[in-house]
Amino acid sequence: MMHPLQNCLRSTWFLVKPSILCSLFHASHESSSLALPVEASHYTGSGSGVVGRCDVDILVSKVHAGTSEDEVFQCLVNDGECNSIQLSHDLIDKLLRRFKDDWKSALGAFKWAASRPDYKHSHQAYDTMVDILGKMKQMDRMKDFLEEMRQGHLVTINTIAKVMRRLAGAGKWENAVRVFDELETFGLKKNTESMNLLLDTLCKERNVEEAREIFLLLKSHIAPDAYTFNIFIHGWCKINRVEEAQWTIQEMKGHGCHPSVISYSTIIQFYCCRYNFQKVYELLDEMVVQGCPPNVVTFTTVMCSLSKAERFEEVLQIASRMKATGCKPDMLFYNCLIHALGRAGQVEDAIKVFEVEMPKTGVSPNTSTYNCMIAMLCHHAQQQKALSLLQDMGNLKICKPEVQTYYPLLKSCFKTGKIDTLLSKLLNDIVNKHHLSLDSSAYSLLIHGLCRANRSEWAYNLFEEMIRKDITPNYRTCRLLLDEVKAKNMYDAAEKIEGSMKKL
Repeated sequence: MMHPLQNCLRSTWFLVKPSILCSLFHASHESSSLALPVEASHYTGSGSGVVGRCDVDILVSKVHAGTSEDEVFQCLVNDGECNSIQLSHDLIDKLLRRFKDDWKSALGAFKWAASRPDYKHSHQAYDTMVDILGKMKQMDRMKDFLEEMRQGHLVTINTIAKVMRRLAGAGKWENAVRVFDELETFGLKKNTESMNLLLDTLCKERNVEEAREIFLLLKSHIAPDAYTFNIFIHGWCKINRVEEAQWTIQEMKGHGCHPSVISYSTIIQFYCCRYNFQKVYELLDEMVVQGCPPNVVTFTTVMCSLSKAERFEEVLQIASRMKATGCKPDMLFYNCLIHALGRAGQVEDAIKVFEVEMPKTGVSPNTSTYNCMIAMLCHHAQQQKALSLLQDMGNLKICKPEVQTYYPLLKSCFKTGKIDTLLSKLLNDIVNKHHLSLDSSAYSLLIHGLCRANRSEWAYNLFEEMIRKDITPNYRTCRLLLDEVKAKNMYDAAEKIEGSMKKL
C-alpha cells in the first residue's frame, strides 16, 4: 500500500467593459494634424438605446468592479434583463473569460448562473472558476470551491492539474503534493498520468529536486513512461543542470523507455541558448546513431540560434542537411530561414524561398512570414515591394496583418518623407480597414518620427490620443515631444506633457 507523500516530506496545511475606441487618423496637407478620435461601438441591442447588444456584454455591464461576490450575485439575481437571458455553456465560458482577472465578479456570476433553475454548469466552467481563484491567489476560496466540487463528484483530473499548478506557482509546492495524496478522495486514481501531472507541475516551477525525491518514492508503485523522463529532462535543463538531463536519457533506457525526439531536442535547445554549437552538432549525430533522427522542430531550433549568433553559412548548411534527410519543411522552418537570409543580406534568396519554394512544398505563409518579408524589404529600401506584399495579404486572405506588420512601413515613411500621403493612408488602413488598435510601441514610433519631421502638432495630437486611451507614454517619448512643443511655443501642450511626466 502506498504511503502518503506528505509523511515523507515536510508537512504543511493545504490552503488550499471595455469600450471599443476606433481612432480615425486623418492628416490634412494644410495642418498635418491628427483628427480627434471617433468613438464607435460594435454593440447593439435594446435597453439603453444601443441596438443588438450581445448577452455577455449586458451581463458584464451590470457588474461593477471591486464589489464583493455577494453583491455581484444580488445585482444579477435582482435584474430582470439579466434573468431574461437564456444561459448556455458557451455564454458562461465567455463571461468567465471576461472576468479572468476579477475573481469577485467571476464567482458572483458563477453563483448567479448556478441559481438559475434552467441551467447547470459544465465541468469546464467549474475548472475555469478554480483556475481564476488560484490565479488571483485566493487559495482558501479555491480550497472551499474544490471541496464543493468534491461533494458534487465534479472533480476531474483536469481540475486537479489546475489546482496543483496554481499552488506550485504560488510557492506552495508541498500543498500540491498533498492534493495528489488525496486523489482517491476525489474519486481519482494515482497512476502514471496523475503522477506525471504532479512531476510536471513541480519541474515547471523549478522544484526539480523535490520532484525527483517524489518520483523515487512512487516509482515502485507507479510505472513511469517516456513522458515521465522527458519531464525531468526539461526540468534539469530549466535549472541549468544539463548533466542530469543527459543522465536521465540513460535512465530512460534502463526503464525500457526509448528516448524520443523531444528528449534530445530539449537538451539541444539548452546548448543552443548558450551558443554551444559543438555540443549541438554532437547531439544531432547521436540522434541519428540512436535511430531517433531530428525532426523539423529540432532543425528549426538550431537554425534560429545560429541566425542569432550570425552564423549564416551554418544556417544554410543545417537547412540543406534537413532537406537531405527527407524531413519536410513547415511554416516555422521557412520563417526562420527567411529571417536568416534577410539578416545575411541575401534578399533575392529570401524572396525566392517565399515566392517559389514555399508554394512548391505546399506551405502557406502566416502573418509572421509576411512581417519578416516586409521588414526585410523596408530595411533594404524596397518599400514598393513591401507595400505590394501588404496588399497581397488583403487580397489573398490567407492571414491578416497586425499592428507590428506596419512598423517597418511606418518607419520607411519618415525615411522617404512620404508623410502627408503614404503615412496617412497606412494609418487609415490600420484603424478603419483592419480595425487594429495602435499600441504603445506604435505611438512612440509615430511621435518620434513626426517630431524629427518637424510635425510636432500632429505628434502632440497622437500623444493626447494615447492619454485618452490610458496608454502610458515612456519618458524618452515625453522628453522629445516636450522639447519640440516648447520650440514651437505650444505652452498648453508643454504643460500637459510635463503633467504626464510627473506620473511616470
